[in-house]
Amino acid sequence: MPGDFETVSTAGAVRAGIELTRLPWVRSFHAAYELNFASVASLFAGHPGDPAAWPRVMAAVARAARDRARTAEIVGQELAGRGAPDAARSNARRLADPATFAILTGQQAGLFGGPLYTVLKAITTIQIARHVEATYGVPAVPVFWVAAEDHDWHEVRSATVLDADMETRRLAAPDVAGAGAQPIGALVFDEGIRPVLDALGASLPRTAWTDDLLADLGRYYRPGSNLGAALAGWLDQLFGRHGLVVFNGANPAAKPLVADLFAAELGAPERTAREVRRQAAVLEAMGHGAQVVPAEHATALFYLDGAGRQPIRFADGAFLVGDATRQPADLRAEALAHPDRFSPNVMLRPLVQDRLFPTICYVAGPGELAYQAQFGGVYDAFGVARPLFASRASATFVDAAAARFLERQDVPFEDLAIQDDSVLNRLVERDLASGSGAAADEAETAIRDRMAALKAAAVAVDPTLGGAADTTLARMQQALDGFRQKIVRAAKRRDDTLRRQFTRTRTLCFPDGHPQERTLSVAALINQYGPGLLDQLLDELPIDASRHYLVVP
Repeated sequence: MPGDFETVSTAGAVRAGIELTRLPWVRSFHAAYELNFASVASLFAGHPGDPAAWPRVMAAVARAARDRARTAEIVGQELAGRGAPDAARSNARRLADPATFAILTGQQAGLFGGPLYTVLKAITTIQIARHVEATYGVPAVPVFWVAAEDHDWHEVRSATVLDADMETRRLAAPDVAGAGAQPIGALVFDEGIRPVLDALGASLPRTAWTDDLLADLGRYYRPGSNLGAALAGWLDQLFGRHGLVVFNGANPAAKPLVADLFAAELGAPERTAREVRRQAAVLEAMGHGAQVVPAEHATALFYLDGAGRQPIRFADGAFLVGDATRQPADLRAEALAHPDRFSPNVMLRPLVQDRLFPTICYVAGPGELAYQAQFGGVYDAFGVARPLFASRASATFVDAAAARFLERQDVPFEDLAIQDDSVLNRLVERDLASGSGAAADEAETAIRDRMAALKAAAVAVDPTLGGAADTTLARMQQALDGFRQKIVRAAKRRDDTLRRQFTRTRTLCFPDGHPQERTLSVAALINQYGPGLLDQLLDELPIDASRHYLVVP
């Protein structure tokens, strides 16, 4: 990002930076945040590209009361239980130091690591922590929050890879007991996960890293484990040696540290939703769509019991938990005595994270950035210091063959998002320009010239013949256009190489028509290029989030 962060040289694997405004899927709010922050500055505590913002936020976070020692103990116990690398466990101990700050990110627990943006979030978080330590001389710990209390099973149960023929393959874990109702972290894999891992092995192209990848995944995605624990373990392996502290958001030991937030939400049950709706109107007035619009009577909490993760609503002076009516005083008392029975929703989770950890910056995806714009008033109402927000890195990974095709054919990257044949037709027509295409252009010009002369002569004989001449020219033009398309189709058939290269490159960059980073699994990246690529990206991927990067490992 411009300003405080220095753009890293693109001499290595990172070959090109594409401005966000060129990308059709980039939301207007995301572009405004990165390219015109002044237009949305009132919604945030500052921009991480502003050097003055960091000391201001650090001071506010340092003043906030939190049980640092207990947080560090809980996190350390979790990491020790998973056997996390020493660098991660050492960073967990640093969290007890009042001088330490956290750079935090988070993501749902997806199958086999989730989409590629999962590792891009982790990389950006580690990079910013390094930047803060080097620039401001304060300890900064990168933290990854695994959102294992979400219950959107069908959003996270699948993974997409490309096979050896560049065909997309979607693999899905079979439903387990409680799927769709219980939090992700409570859903235990059964024997059905083994055939899914086998199917992954059969789908992935064989590389030097395939066997190790499958063995690693088999240690985490196995019967008796769950998506939250599996993602946490694999992130430990991929980034723990770089000091990334991975925390499972479903860890019940941390709930007592935020029980007062739960009780405060229940004490003013309409306040959070009202504030978020108010900020939604502000966003709309700015010309941006609201990311979160709370339902009527919604609170920012769920209740966890044998029936699953149930929303808590407030109406007519009482709470509704499922079909059961609960009195406010009783439910608040339960939140304080048994906070493990409660779970924050998207409106309250950021505050829970930032109460537990001394967060000075959260690394967000585009959607998260938009809903964080609605939460400033919520932070203030609960007395939680607001962090800065940095956009995660955005990148597409292409191999040498795809990179050569893009350079040789001079195809704008964003044009590959178009899923019809218009771009391919344009390439073919361009190649035809000096051959049959040029001849067709000459024929069209000659026909127009001769018909113009013929029309003039005919009108001189009978003025009513002008319309007939125009109709004749239109029919001739239509016939010539049809013949031109036949030439193009014949050229396509002749030039199968161009078609194959185009289709392959488009599929790689936009599998099933969607951006690669949102579609392909982390497993696909590691299989193709090996885990060493992640180390390279930590050194080379720019923190400047105003661009989307093409990476050629």
